[in-house]
Amino acid sequence: MQKQQFAVGKYFSVLIWLLQDRQNFLKEISQNVQLYPKINSLLICSSIFFAFYGGIIGASSSWEQALSSMVKLPALYLISLIICLPTLYFFNVFFGSRKPFAQYVALLLGSMAVVSVLLFSFAPITLLFMTTTTNNYQFFKLLNVVIFSLTGFLGIKFFYEAMQMFSESELVGKETRDKILQLWLVLYGLVGCQLGWTLRPFFGYPGMPFELFRERGGNFYLDIMRAMGEIFGFQ
Repeated sequence: MQKQQFAVGKYFSVLIWLLQDRQNFLKEISQNVQLYPKINSLLICSSIFFAFYGGIIGASSSWEQALSSMVKLPALYLISLIICLPTLYFFNVFFGSRKPFAQYVALLLGSMAVVSVLLFSFAPITLLFMTTTTNNYQFFKLLNVVIFSLTGFLGIKFFYEAMQMFSESELVGKETRDKILQLWLVLYGLVGCQLGWTLRPFFGYPGMPFELFRERGGNFYLDIMRAMGEIFGFQ
């Protein structure tokens, strides 16, 4: 038991280090110092925090939805990373980057960990609105869209700044790679939104039978506009 507690504590100590001493953490990544232990720790910690928050938003509907969202929310972020990572890596290599593949993985998992911790910090607020509002599914959904957007933006900001720091030592093709990075971040956001729509529901509609996945149809942006219309009385 003590060994297991020590292992878990070791994983979380890496995450705390990232949050408290970002510059030295990124410096070690740039120097390829213990990359794989860092990758494992960030993956485990972020998955736990995503699962925790997924369970909260799913619990607004049913226990089945809570269990489903505990799996689907970590999967959403991880699959988005897997889909978009090859594009980022190979385009950067083509235009002069010499960073190894594992550095990109570590940086992206670092941004995922930042997002997961920020979501975890919003958990009390989400619980408050979930337990004190009734028959207000659209408001709860929009509240979480705002939370996911804010935390996602901060995670992307972390990744962008880290990539800029790493690029300072690679002058060949730097300007082109900066533009590629900016376009890639937009692509990453679009992929995440589309994948989230494909994996829905995460909240579940109160009073409706549990669904693991919903039929394809519409899109994320139309659904948000419809939710805003219902809240503000536009329809």
